[in-house]
Amino acid sequence: MNDDAQRPGPTASPGAGTGTLPVADVARLGEQVLTEVGTAVVGMRDALQVALATILAGGHVLFEDVPGLGKTLAARSLATALGLDFARLQCTPDLLPADITGSSVFDPATRTFEFRPGPVFTGLFLADEINRTAPKTQSALLEAMAERQVSIEGTSRPLPRPFHVLATSNPVEYEGTYPLPEAQLDRFMVRLAVGYPDAAQEAEVLTRRLARRQEAAPVNRVVDPATVLAMQAGTEAVAVDPDVVRYCVDLAAATRGHTALEVGASPRGSQNLVLLARAVAVLDGRDYVLPEDVKRVAVPVLAHRITLTPTAWASATRPEDVVTELLHTVPTPSTVRAR
Repeated sequence: MNDDAQRPGPTASPGAGTGTLPVADVARLGEQVLTEVGTAVVGMRDALQVALATILAGGHVLFEDVPGLGKTLAARSLATALGLDFARLQCTPDLLPADITGSSVFDPATRTFEFRPGPVFTGLFLADEINRTAPKTQSALLEAMAERQVSIEGTSRPLPRPFHVLATSNPVEYEGTYPLPEAQLDRFMVRLAVGYPDAAQEAEVLTRRLARRQEAAPVNRVVDPATVLAMQAGTEAVAVDPDVVRYCVDLAAATRGHTALEVGASPRGSQNLVLLARAVAVLDGRDYVLPEDVKRVAVPVLAHRITLTPTAWASATRPEDVVTELLHTVPTPSTVRAR
């Protein structure tokens, strides 16, 4: 018997599932979620914290890295700890939009069409290897990600709340893949790279697998969907200093005039920057945002929203390098008033 399966998981405080939670409770529950996910996922602490902050900020996550690093396990574990329904769709070239959104099926018994919802009708939807499916199918997610609804045969159908998309993309293979359209990339609040584990972490992965004697890595539920909504409402209640807001605007604006960039970040980029920085601050137990919070999330928020010039691309410049350069050149606010 797996010891982890019998270990009681941490639970939310009574009444936490309704209303708006204070910052201290959001931070406490967020730490419990990360700790529980850490029982199944080795390493990836920073990436998981940013992913959780993205959910608290109401956004979607794109994991772009090589296969075999535990991205699917991380998504499933995060969904379980948050108490969200989870659906995984393996993207392939022959996938159709209806395979994501669902469609109406004729019922001979009643001689009527019955709508059968697709896997997108869930709490946390994982689109695995999203760049392996055609742009037409990828676009089926655009309305879902932006409006939390899908329009099928002239009827708009709301998705469950909360609803979030986690997608994975393989950046090293080009055969049989399709680049994500800029409009869809812009819908992801962050693009994260997990990276290879170090030797100690990789050994820990193997040791845990041998110890549990099965492939599955059980994770306990920490909160429920209503509590997640209350955590999101608590995050939304935190005000942000005008100096930090202006700093986010200045960073996004600096990308629009950079000589290495053909297209800079849109206002959605600066908005997501301030929203995610606020969520990171809340997870740290603060009801105010520091410029350091903005700097921490600037690369995952902005790098996938900018387009290099052909010259910059040919010289092996990366979008991440441009954002990092801007973090050193755009003036940082000298003071931020704690609330």
